[in-house]
Amino acid sequence: MDTERADPLVGFAGFAAALREAGVACDARRVQAYLAAVGEVDLAQPTQVYWAGRLTLCSDPDDLPRYEEAFARWFSVDDRPGTPSGAPVHKRARIAPLDSGGDGAAASEEDRLRVAASDHEVLRHRDLAELSKAEREHLRELLATLRPVLPRRRAARRVPVHRGRLDASRTLRAMLADGGEPARLAYHRRGTRPRRVVLLIDVSGSMSPYADALLRFAHVLTRSAPMSVEVFTLGTRMTRVSRQLRQRDPEQAMLAAGTAVPDFAGGTRLGETLRVFLDRWGQRGIARRAVVTVFSDGWERGDVSLLSDQLGRLRRLAHAVLWVNPHAGREGYAPVQSGIVAALPHIDRLLAGHSLATLERLLGEIADA
Repeated sequence: MDTERADPLVGFAGFAAALREAGVACDARRVQAYLAAVGEVDLAQPTQVYWAGRLTLCSDPDDLPRYEEAFARWFSVDDRPGTPSGAPVHKRARIAPLDSGGDGAAASEEDRLRVAASDHEVLRHRDLAELSKAEREHLRELLATLRPVLPRRRAARRVPVHRGRLDASRTLRAMLADGGEPARLAYHRRGTRPRRVVLLIDVSGSMSPYADALLRFAHVLTRSAPMSVEVFTLGTRMTRVSRQLRQRDPEQAMLAAGTAVPDFAGGTRLGETLRVFLDRWGQRGIARRAVVTVFSDGWERGDVSLLSDQLGRLRRLAHAVLWVNPHAGREGYAPVQSGIVAALPHIDRLLAGHSLATLERLLGEIADA
């Protein structure tokens, strides 16, 4: 690599670091290959720089949308070159030729990273209902980087361990293999298995500003453990969307879920829909010993006593019941909605759910339930 081109490549190393922050697993080997490829292309040609990074830094189809978004944000000027031929981009890639002089380059990179970190932290605490279109796009990227840890419960089967309770059967078999001498002692303990997590998301009109983000949050949990997470929507009727949210691509999953939900932004009958859930799915096994999380603001148009009765049924079946209210995180909030008042005696925790930071805390509550 020529010495005169070394300073501009510092910016490309910063781009690789920003790409890792966006969730692309580009290790040191891929970054070295990227820098070597950039050293062989014309930096004034956006298409060449785009493909140099895409071919060396991306290792999974899910990396492509993140790469294209990060590329468009990092290399941005007023003039926009054409999109690379054959590249299924979501935004038009843009690039500014780097100055080879090197004066102030390190400070510029440091300022960019500081501003990016500051914007990220501000967005984490913003109310989901007040985000602009660009902020919603950024939020989708941040949601995709979440790594949920689901709760576990004790299993019936025992697993071998180095220390613990003596496993008489395995010890006896080892003795027979060794001619009757107890040379090896075997131990075991109760194993664990994932505890089922059930998400009930209110998609009525009062919850519509939060519905998209909550369904994307549910998609992240579902993709982390497809066989242990169940998702339903609540409105004027109950709809199971677990199968739709198991799709790998988040946009296709959201499109399929939106098609399956017929009562989006409609009314709210929490008591009736919970009764349908318990009669058809919950009582038959889905809610048993599960961590059930209800996402709703508590506005109930139906019979409040019915909601209280159904929540009592749910509490007797489930391991834990959490209620997430987007308004609970606002200053001066009081749980005076009829649905919340009916729910409080039957839930374990009332949590806020209006921002990315509160959803991250919810992941911790679910894992520790």
